[in-house]
Amino acid sequence: MNRKHSIRGYAVALLLTALSGIFPGIAAATILGVTGPTFDLYAKADNITTGDGDSMYMWGYAFGSGARMQYPGPTMIVNQNDTVTINLYNQLPVPVSIVFPGQTMGSVTGGVQGLLTREVPAVPTHGSTTGPVTYTFTASQPGTYIYYSGTRPDLEVEMGMVGTIIVRPDGFDAMSPKQAYGDPSTAYEREYLFLLTEADPLIHQKAAFATGTIAQIQAQLARIDTTTRHPVDWFLNGRNLPDTMADASPATDGLLPTQPYNCLPMAHPGERVLMRMVSAGADLHPFHTHGQNHLIIAREGRLLKTGASDSPDLAVSDYTTTSIPGETVDAIWGPWTGAMLGWDAYGPAAGFPVLGIPPHTCTPDGTGFDPTTHEWCADHDKPIPVTLPAESNITYGPLAFYGGTPYLGVPADKAPSNPGLPDVNTVGAYTFMWHSHSERELTTNDIFIGGMGTMMMILPLSYTINP
Repeated sequence: MNRKHSIRGYAVALLLTALSGIFPGIAAATILGVTGPTFDLYAKADNITTGDGDSMYMWGYAFGSGARMQYPGPTMIVNQNDTVTINLYNQLPVPVSIVFPGQTMGSVTGGVQGLLTREVPAVPTHGSTTGPVTYTFTASQPGTYIYYSGTRPDLEVEMGMVGTIIVRPDGFDAMSPKQAYGDPSTAYEREYLFLLTEADPLIHQKAAFATGTIAQIQAQLARIDTTTRHPVDWFLNGRNLPDTMADASPATDGLLPTQPYNCLPMAHPGERVLMRMVSAGADLHPFHTHGQNHLIIAREGRLLKTGASDSPDLAVSDYTTTSIPGETVDAIWGPWTGAMLGWDAYGPAAGFPVLGIPPHTCTPDGTGFDPTTHEWCADHDKPIPVTLPAESNITYGPLAFYGGTPYLGVPADKAPSNPGLPDVNTVGAYTFMWHSHSERELTTNDIFIGGMGTMMMILPLSYTINP
């Protein structure tokens, strides 16, 4: 474990965050993952980088024999009614397995029988491979599901052996807009993964320092007492803030090669965002969305509905969702419109000619919104009801997410008040912090700001979000 590079870590993260703001197309509007229905996974050891510039020894799943372990494991994306086959191989000095909550297993073959499922034995010698164990099931229900090692999960999940399965509903490819559960009430334009985990670096250090023969290593690992576990690192998709907002690997030039999934949600006004939340650690995490409430439509891959309904008539609107360990939650945030602010969030109707911002109009439909811009027309051209402070009186903060004006899509030059810091909002986006509502979880090993947080960015319609 090496903390002497913490300044480098934040400098790199700030640079990458700046790139995310300048080039909004680098954020994925569709969840990154691998499609099946057949997957070859390898249990391997490797290291990740934490937001304070440290590193952490991990175990995890790799997609294919030549790939590095990744944290979290590969997001496996399949279609409803697919026959899913996962072949698991092992390159670790401990036996490993996978369990699939929410799935009815068809067959499990190979390996040896463990407490919860069949397991791939530990390697007999360094550098060898055992397996496979083959797990097969029919993905009968759409939704978001967790998978993790069922072999000593107190240690192996802590070490990183966890991931997500997404089951697309029947007819998904033909849907426009897409639907999470094959019902119009679950439609969305953007979707993002929020996999929540935590880690105690001392446990990882003990695993990293286990040496000797395979038998000696196993004896040392057996003595690790997870009942004394004290997490100090909190992750979104295997990263800490601000690395959560960096581009997805490999575009980060190899800086986060074992952490390929970023978490930088983006949307246009009027778009619905599907949040796939996966509580993949051993602790409860209250996840909070600024900007407006999100509507919880499903838990554990099942719609919140009465038996007579096809839509989530038991959906719950909330601003902070706490999920229990191992649980998945699907929620829809939005559509965001800026309605009823009492002033025109798009700026004066005449535009800002000096900035090249053209005039804008608002023609309401039957709901009071402009169907193209999604502006609330009752507020069109209303002035902001406060006196804006002089630039010399504004503090932009270390990440400079203020666009320079209070108007969507109307950026302004902030350089005089922001010397030496990257401007991460050159397009005048509205930004809302999404984060754990437990204050300690916004740190990375006691360094603030960090941990389980990211930013939601509402981008003007003139900017493309790369799907």
